[in-house]
Amino acid sequence: MRLEGKAALVTGAGSGIGRAMSVRLAQEGAAVMCADIDEEAAQTTAAQVAEHGGRSAAMRLDVTVESDVQAALERTVEQLGSLDALLNNAGVGGGFGWDRTLAVNLTGVYYGLVYGAHLMARRGGGAIVNTASVAGLVGLTGTQPSDPTQAEEPALGAGAYVAAKHGVVGLTRQFALTYARAGVRINAIAPGYIDTPMIQNISGTPQARGLIESLHPMGRLGRPEEIAAAATFLLSDDASFINGVTLPVDGGYTAR
Repeated sequence: MRLEGKAALVTGAGSGIGRAMSVRLAQEGAAVMCADIDEEAAQTTAAQVAEHGGRSAAMRLDVTVESDVQAALERTVEQLGSLDALLNNAGVGGGFGWDRTLAVNLTGVYYGLVYGAHLMARRGGGAIVNTASVAGLVGLTGTQPSDPTQAEEPALGAGAYVAAKHGVVGLTRQFALTYARAGVRINAIAPGYIDTPMIQNISGTPQARGLIESLHPMGRLGRPEEIAAAATFLLSDDASFINGVTLPVDGGYTAR
């Protein structure tokens, strides 16, 4: 097991990618603090971690509150004994407006990096993975109106989401440079469209799902477990010389 004896904090652990990450970390031997704004969902994930033999704990966390992020990191050390891995995964889709989207998807990651990397550096090192998106590498297709000149309202598209995820990529690079000599590796993953509740909410018909699937050269949505596998690799010693990168896990979405 690649993470035997390690302790990890996963934000956004209550569903989708975060839940899959938590379970995979447990399968690799880590103890996991499952944090989510929905505490009941976090507890459900923690129970699944325990079912896979992992030591777990759960807590409510709003990543937009700076002091709460600090407290979550400290609580992980107190309850699990250390902080060796951090997954800044909490996020929302693009339908929440500019302020909320940036607060969760970018500022929340920033707080995790500021306090998580510092704590790890003081404790001898660690690894951080941020959940970015293909939207952090390219603009999103299929989100723009067919004819903006005929729209009665301004076309918001996925602008806030794309801006936030591009920001995550930038933060990943900068903090990786800042902490490289302190033994803290910082990378990001860039998922394509993944079969999670967030995507299911926008692909409610077979036609809509088919359109989203067709955006990927592999012709399907990704699975949360595939993202979790990539994140686990980046956290492990198998990736010991990988730092500051954003790894697309996107079925070829960004290859075009």
